[in-house]
Amino acid sequence: MKKLNLVALPCLCVDVFDKTEIIRAGGEALNFAAHAAKYDDISVTLLGVVGKDNYAQAIMSSIDGMKINTEHIRIDESYPTANNRVYLTNDGDRYYKEDSWNGRILDNILLNDTEKELIASADVVFIHYYASCFEQVVELKKAHNFKLAVDFDVIRDKEIMKRYAPYTDFFMISGCEELFEFFEELSELYDGLFNITLAQNGSVTYCKGKKYCVPAIKVDEVVDTTGCGDSYHAGLVCSYMLHNDILKAMSDGSLLAAKTLSHFGGF
Repeated sequence: MKKLNLVALPCLCVDVFDKTEIIRAGGEALNFAAHAAKYDDISVTLLGVVGKDNYAQAIMSSIDGMKINTEHIRIDESYPTANNRVYLTNDGDRYYKEDSWNGRILDNILLNDTEKELIASADVVFIHYYASCFEQVVELKKAHNFKLAVDFDVIRDKEIMKRYAPYTDFFMISGCEELFEFFEELSELYDGLFNITLAQNGSVTYCKGKKYCVPAIKVDEVVDTTGCGDSYHAGLVCSYMLHNDILKAMSDGSLLAAKTLSHFGGF
């Protein structure tokens, strides 16, 4: 079987856990790629930008030995690698303070010709809606018709959703039962999977007007929720690309998410 080519971009960062000695590489693209690389039949490429600093070294060390192509990670010495100070509640939930995030290096990423060619030739591309190069990727999708997986996070604006639904094969948001009916309507209009993760309440996917539900997998102890959604998305997208089975894909995503809850960091 020919391997599927997957590109994940562009957020690479480190999470610095307050009052601990723990620094974990993360970011939506990095977390997604790390879990996608576990699939033997998928070839994973990371595309992003880091600084020339210890944080960048931590990122590269974290995925050393994984089956991830890192040749397209840029180095920009003008800014530090994106970093985020993470605070944890007693229950393991993460929260942030006003000055937690330092991600200027990611604010104005524009794809060059080589990166555009890489994306155009992919079978599936994963990106976050807030990525500065998101519109470029959507235009490439229109021209080359690869499968596009988008983490829309906590977007609730229906006009935004309507705008991008025709071009999104894996339309993924976090935690909003109020959008069930709207997602059902979108799934009747457009091909693709419209997925909502609901934390401990599992996940729901709409496809062609049909609703699919999978419960969350219970864990003995929640250590850290960082990257839980990214790992679920990786399982969902990769499993579906390989097996074309919605319930299996959702279950595989739930399994990866449960494992992520048991340790610090996204992978």
